[in-house]
Amino acid sequence: MKTVKTVKTESFSMDYFQFGHGKETLVILPGLSVQSVMDFADAVAEAYGIFDGEYTVYVLDRRKELPASYSLQEMARDTAAAIRALGLKRVNLFGASQGGMIAMEIAIHQPELVQKLALGSTAASIPEARYRTVENWIQLAKAGEKRELYLSFGQAIYPQEVFAQSRELLAQAAGSVTGEDLRRFVILAESLRGFDISSDLSKIACPVLVIGSEDDRVLGADAARQIAEGLNRQNSIVLFMYDGYGHAAYDTAPDYKARILSFLKSETTEARR
Repeated sequence: MKTVKTVKTESFSMDYFQFGHGKETLVILPGLSVQSVMDFADAVAEAYGIFDGEYTVYVLDRRKELPASYSLQEMARDTAAAIRALGLKRVNLFGASQGGMIAMEIAIHQPELVQKLALGSTAASIPEARYRTVENWIQLAKAGEKRELYLSFGQAIYPQEVFAQSRELLAQAAGSVTGEDLRRFVILAESLRGFDISSDLSKIACPVLVIGSEDDRVLGADAARQIAEGLNRQNSIVLFMYDGYGHAAYDTAPDYKARILSFLKSETTEARR
């Protein structure tokens, strides 16, 4: 059973867990979720077991002491501080969804920390039309509608057939959601309103893998392409688009982790698909 640890800085603390014993370092920044991924450490470690031999993997949560308002820029600053507090340097960084937004912020403003950057189902900006889905989740969380929130979240991120198969499990999981879970969810979800780093993407200096989904009902298929188009053309850029795996392709596509591993191990050159 994976042990969740806590890294402390001068101003905050952050939970994390690690696995693998490789010489290279991979830091994973999960997306927005109703409950912390720390509650599912064993499942995450198993899902990313392909990295065990060559990488030591750190999965970072958001900070424990959340302020009432907490921007993505602040999340990135704190995450970078936690990475440094762990004694890590020049990490490979994979961010999914909101985690990808944090990862891009780190790569833009603290490029010395990032060796390679992998981005999954994320966006460089959140138009108001896309924020409406998140806003609905926020309202459900504020109303304490745990079951409806879990189901709405699952229906949006998973393909229809996966959601249908998982519906009862999601409904059951909602029973363990606490008031603190809902409070944190609202704060983290509200950070997405007005997020826009499109004009700063060209500052990212490392090789980048961008993975999107044609059927992403949360951020849309264009989000991944816009990131790839906005990156510095001198970078090594790889864009890959799934179809049929939804926003949560990082969970549902069977070759997703292998694709990230291949990118991290490769001498990347610009390629598009």
